[in-house]
Amino acid sequence: MEQTVLPAFRKYWQAKGGQDVKFNSSYQGSGTQSRAVIAGFEADVVFLSLEPDVSTIQKVGLIKSNWQAKQNGIVSRSVVVFAVRKGNPKGIKDWSDLAKAGVKVLTPDPKTSGGAQWNISALYGAALRGKVPGVAANDPAAAQKLLTDVLKNVVAFDRDARTSITNFEKGIGDVAITYENEVLTAQKVGEQVDYVIPPSTILIENPAALVDTYVDKHGTRAAAQAFVDYLQSPDGQRLFAADTFRPGDAALLKEFAGKYPPVTDQWDITYLGGWPKVMAELFSENGVYQKALGAK
Repeated sequence: MEQTVLPAFRKYWQAKGGQDVKFNSSYQGSGTQSRAVIAGFEADVVFLSLEPDVSTIQKVGLIKSNWQAKQNGIVSRSVVVFAVRKGNPKGIKDWSDLAKAGVKVLTPDPKTSGGAQWNISALYGAALRGKVPGVAANDPAAAQKLLTDVLKNVVAFDRDARTSITNFEKGIGDVAITYENEVLTAQKVGEQVDYVIPPSTILIENPAALVDTYVDKHGTRAAAQAFVDYLQSPDGQRLFAADTFRPGDAALLKEFAGKYPPVTDQWDITYLGGWPKVMAELFSENGVYQKALGAK
């Protein structure tokens, strides 16, 4: 994004008669970023992993407009995959393989990382759908048991998805549960990393929003709104697809079909009831994740 989307928007905005835009970017876990904005980090635009992290900023009054009015606020897409060593020496193919003895797993901490919440949701949902060998469909107890068994093999809960994949590149672990785009980014810079798409996985959808209080304070509303609009425009979406993010538009899906392997059973967060239900049932203090973590 730094080398593609941002420079392209600067040229686009200047051609429209706008000022020269300078970006000061911050990259941390989605939850960490959301809390920082609420605490006073004056971001004009937030581009986060999860809808709930944007909604949290909205609830405190910093986002005043309907940020979901266009395309539900979504600007980029990916899927949850397994980063593996070159040649996949452990023979990782499915979620059940992550629970096998001797397999060292990396996944970020869901308390700080939106990527981690996508990972846990993907595992749990695939199990509920009956798409994981040895796990019965529509059996929450069996899905939680699989999660517990996988968590037993986790050797590091990093603060965010980027740190997790970086540690994997350094040689830690046998497999990292991560975004497809994180692995594609690593491959672009020459890292010797492969990835496996599990037969059943979730479509990751990342939102962006204008932070009204701060753009008005900084006098940057016109440029910031144009930037968010550009991210969702056909030109912006094509740049995302040409980089490392899966297209959402049918025409772009066809155009980039050779770059992104098909998923046997792809589903989205609505299968689990949407983010409010997921946050309550999976990630609350007494939710599925905490129970699985406590049982490992």
